[in-house]
Amino acid sequence: MPITRRRLIQSAGAASLASLLPRAVFSQGAGARKAVIHADQEIGTIRPELHSHFAEHLGSCVYGGIWVGKKSSIPNINGYRQATVDYLKELGVPVLRWPGGCFADDYHWRDGVGPAEKRPKTVNTNWGGYTEDNSFGTNEFMEFCKLIGAEPYLAANVGTGSPEEMRDWMEYCNYPSGSTLSDLRAAGGSPEPFRVRYWGVGNELWGCGGNFRAEQAAAEFRHFATFARVFGNVRPFLVGCGPNQNNLAWTRGFMDTLVGNRQPDGYSVHHYSDANLPPLAYTPEAMYAQFNTFRRVEQTIVQQRNLLDSYDPNRRVGLFLDEWGVWDHGISADDERRNGRLWQQQTMRSAVAAGLGLNAFNRQADKLYMCNIAQMVNVLQSMLITDGPEGKNCVRTTSYYAFMLFKPHRTKTSVHTQSDASEAPLANGPAAGGRGGGKQATEPPPDLSVSASRQGNQLIVTLVNPRHDTDMQVDCAVRGVSCRSGSAQILHDPDLNAYNSFDNQNRVTIKPHSVNVEQGRVAVDLPRLSVVTVTVEAA
Repeated sequence: MPITRRRLIQSAGAASLASLLPRAVFSQGAGARKAVIHADQEIGTIRPELHSHFAEHLGSCVYGGIWVGKKSSIPNINGYRQATVDYLKELGVPVLRWPGGCFADDYHWRDGVGPAEKRPKTVNTNWGGYTEDNSFGTNEFMEFCKLIGAEPYLAANVGTGSPEEMRDWMEYCNYPSGSTLSDLRAAGGSPEPFRVRYWGVGNELWGCGGNFRAEQAAAEFRHFATFARVFGNVRPFLVGCGPNQNNLAWTRGFMDTLVGNRQPDGYSVHHYSDANLPPLAYTPEAMYAQFNTFRRVEQTIVQQRNLLDSYDPNRRVGLFLDEWGVWDHGISADDERRNGRLWQQQTMRSAVAAGLGLNAFNRQADKLYMCNIAQMVNVLQSMLITDGPEGKNCVRTTSYYAFMLFKPHRTKTSVHTQSDASEAPLANGPAAGGRGGGKQATEPPPDLSVSASRQGNQLIVTLVNPRHDTDMQVDCAVRGVSCRSGSAQILHDPDLNAYNSFDNQNRVTIKPHSVNVEQGRVAVDLPRLSVVTVTVEAA
């Protein structure tokens, strides 16, 4: 069996995969798969920030999803939807990026501070042209982050804003007291500074953020960075605007312009996984085309990091995947009318897609600083679904449970894995079909996906079966530790369009799963369309 490209072991003359594996306990049928986990070959720490999130003023993500208002009949905590707070606190959100997205470069933060009744009503020209009352602004966002335990990440306005506006926002957020802006923050109910570290300098400057060329975007970064001040001993961590997908020419142009000047602390790439179908109308072929985009996401991570290393060999510039996830199309007019723009039901397909992405992040943990799934509530690949601004239902999606299965990996050290699953070569260019990619006719269906991490005597292994027609029996050899015992959890439904509805909120949830753990091996069944996390106690 060939060793897959992603799992190459760096030592020369490594033994073939077949010779490394123990005698299989499964018959060699269509569903038999083999893997090797090298628990003693470290990749890097899986930062909790790789499981971060993104919330934009888009559809009902903020208004109706997060914020229902203090006078709402929906159970709430000072205006925040109670269920949203409870579920996200349970999930554990490391970092939350806000207010956009395209919305960020048309948003002026002063519109969302001060007495709520005096805030201006503004038009959201990016997403539907509706009028919002700005009742959810900076103070409200910071309080929400506090409620769910997330660190805030603000996207500053470059497209229609100014360096002065960003500088003032930093003072408003971080200066302890005594200035007009810090006193304005205190008057809004927050006397203590917010101590915001993460600042995005614009969003998608290659598109909705201004249609800049890379060199222009870098010049804007240089200009804005000049006035990014330290307030309250908080040094701003500035994130520069990288490309859409794996546009290496953009990165060269951006970084060339900054040679000899301040480098960004972070560099943001956006990479969605598009498909031109409504969320509940996927065929297996369309699902596989979407799943295969995660190979290109992983290629983007590797190649963008390698290019950044040529400018920044000490890796002082962190690679951010600021927006990622499945982006379905053809949402019904009724759904959008009830629930807002880009409202998207999450299915078993969505959960498997999340597993493929998070496995890729684990495998490339040494190259990544932060990843933000788009978006938190209702919009695109969301963790929660609500039934409109007046509805009291709040449902944990399949993607929510996929993230829960990966939570044990946080802070552990990613280790090398190998698999005998077939893997097609990655496409050289961007995929067809929009922002994140579409069908590549030459690519075979995806196969078994594996990642693993270790901390002390605990080994965590997550396996994903993306096939709709194959139940897999996976036999994993474990090298570098002696296995004592193990337990497993599974997220599974054989119907790729299965989802948690308002009427059946627990159709797809995490359940215990059987696993066979011996001294040097882990054997587990992976039914079709499933994500399984195995916890191994090792000597």
